[in-house]
Amino acid sequence: MSRKARQQRGRALLPQRGRTARIQPGTPPGTLVAGESAEMPTIDVTTFDRTKAEMQKVATLDEALARLGQSAVTWINIDGLGDPTLVARLGERLGLHPLALEDVLNVPQRPKVERFEKHVFVVMRTIRLERPAGSDGPGSIKDEQISMFFGTDWVVTIQERADGDSFGPLRESIRQGRGRVREMGADYLAYLLVDAVVDAYFPVLDELGDRLHALEAEALTSSSDDTLVRLQWLRHDLVFVRRAVWPMREEAAALLRDESSLVTAETRIFLRDVYDHAVQALELVETLREMSVSVMEVYLSAQNQRLNAVMKVLTVISTIFIPLTFIASIYGMNFKYMPELSSPWGYPAVLGVMAVTAAAMVGYFKHRGWW
Repeated sequence: MSRKARQQRGRALLPQRGRTARIQPGTPPGTLVAGESAEMPTIDVTTFDRTKAEMQKVATLDEALARLGQSAVTWINIDGLGDPTLVARLGERLGLHPLALEDVLNVPQRPKVERFEKHVFVVMRTIRLERPAGSDGPGSIKDEQISMFFGTDWVVTIQERADGDSFGPLRESIRQGRGRVREMGADYLAYLLVDAVVDAYFPVLDELGDRLHALEAEALTSSSDDTLVRLQWLRHDLVFVRRAVWPMREEAAALLRDESSLVTAETRIFLRDVYDHAVQALELVETLREMSVSVMEVYLSAQNQRLNAVMKVLTVISTIFIPLTFIASIYGMNFKYMPELSSPWGYPAVLGVMAVTAAAMVGYFKHRGWW
């Protein structure tokens, strides 16, 4: 991974500038302020009952609100948080609490469930992988806040961005009348939306799991620092995903325990399944985190083993040359009377002694298994 790619990856993990609305200290609670980079909203409306379903984009919020109260379930989806006035009008029309509306714009919020007298407010965080066009490398993980309100016969979802979501299969089910969605109420639709967000975690976790298994095999053979860098980024991604998945378990449990009349007993049975999926996703995240620690330890152990092997060879070589250096240093002394210096066989005899000494030491090391 190049330095430029590492810098881009690091910036991707940092909070996005302008994503959080800048509310000045001392501003009254419930003040609606949009973030600097918030997109202007687009609205689509889905209305359905047992016999039919209608879906269309509308230009204004008034057109969407006109669909309410027609003896059918109405789902209003808003993509983009760039118009606080629209959010305020939505709150006035549906009686939404100002603090809840503030949480819609002041992203990211921790996933939660809040029950009010005539509606329930749910905050979710969805994650997905995004790859540059034409690239088959590992994508970057993006998160997005989805705020949801639902009442007796209506559901409103407000998303940060308009670049896609995980609700496509649900829209298709409503259009074609598959499943029970058109036979149930707004609480069942809300359950399906939460279920779609939780199910979207698993493709991301599968991708992270594949990366981890590849790095696990690479850690035993590679000595490149790039392996360590990619392993560290993977651990950052797992922490990032965990911050989204962990609160969803509590959120599913809160919806399951809620005694609100807006959630029927039949829908609570399905909410158990969402809770199970959220727990499964969380367990998978924790397992991958533990495996990443183990892979990191394996990589460092392999590096230490390779280093020890190099040090072992260098130590053996140094040990062999210690007696040879001793012999050479003796005959390097400038004494006038040394019997071997006057012998014609003195030089080859000393070299022979040194060769025999080195061979004997090598044989001894091999016999002891040190080399």
